[in-house]
Parts: sequence; structure tokens; C-alpha cells
Amino acid sequence: MSLTDMKFKVLPTERPFTGPEMAQHWAYKNFGLCGDSIVAFRGRFEVPPESWTDLDAVVHGKDFFFADMLNFIVEHFDSGIREAVMRQYILVSILEEKMLHRMECAECRLVRLGDDLFDADNRLSITACSITPVSTKLYLGVYLDPSPKNGIQGLKFYNLKALDLAELVINQYRAEMRRLEEKSWRTKPIF
Repeated sequence: MSLTDMKFKVLPTERPFTGPEMAQHWAYKNFGLCGDSIVAFRGRFEVPPESWTDLDAVVHGKDFFFADMLNFIVEHFDSGIREAVMRQYILVSILEEKMLHRMECAECRLVRLGDDLFDADNRLSITACSITPVSTKLYLGVYLDPSPKNGIQGLKFYNLKALDLAELVINQYRAEMRRLEEKSWRTKPIF
């Protein structure tokens, strides 16, 4: 499947993110999105720690604040885990860019640290990346409600609407993936 044909869906109704969304062909089985896809929806993060794919978080007992989030699930069928991690960085960078262009908060300072987004010391996102027997999967969750006592900043603090932001991020991600593929098609090898 060509990345130029990357399928997408923004779900209008809320649903929790519980973990099975990271299985291969989830978007195809649930929404008919065959091939590379990106799906966004609002819903509570409810993945139990024993199902987390980030072994560092599991080994070091890191805790994530379970809350309502804007969830992105991405599936690619043409890459290994390293390329998936790089795509995850691209997705988070797009989120940062789209938020910065729409925020009306002069004192806010968004910073991408690796694959997560922060405003000062407050976390805005959580991410995961994994590989299935046939694909790679990316997860990006963006907190909706601020919770300063938990070190969390949320989209509502910036007066950003989750599903509107989701559409912007999805459109840009699809465009970037298309550009990556087109660049590879027109790059001449060196002999």
C-alpha cells in the first residue's frame, strides 16, 4: 500500500484507549481502513501497566496519569521499529507545530523532548511504538484536562478543540508521509 493512499478517520464519539488498538489491522477490522492508516479519537487512557510497550516505563515503574486524552493510532506496513520511532518523532513534532500556531498563551513554552511534548515541567503527551508480525504501530496520546498536581498540562488550557486539532495533525502527517515516499522515488543513487 502506498503511503500516498494512507487512510484516516477521526471518530466523532468518545471511546477509551485500552490497548487492543495497538494490534495489527485494528483500523481495518474496526473501520475498514485497509493499509497504512491513522485514527484519532477522544477517550480515557486505560491501558494497564502490564500491557505497556515501553519497557523502560515498566522496568523503572514509571506511572502515567490515566485521564481523558486525544488519542492517535498509526499503522504502517512498510517499516521496521527504527523507522517507526522516527515517524513517531515526526508525529509529535507536527502536534507541537500545530499547537504553537494556534495557542494564545504568551507564557507557554512547548518543548519536544524525544517523543513527548511538554510545557515547562508539565507533560502534554504520552507515546508508544511497537511492532507486530506485519506492521509497526504508533500511539500518541495528548492530555485534554490540565492537572498541575500530577505534572500534566492539557489542551483545554490552551483553548484548543481536540478533534479540530486531530484533523490538522492527521492531514499534516499524511502529507509528510507522502513527501517522504515521493522523495525516495525521485532520489538518484550515487554510483
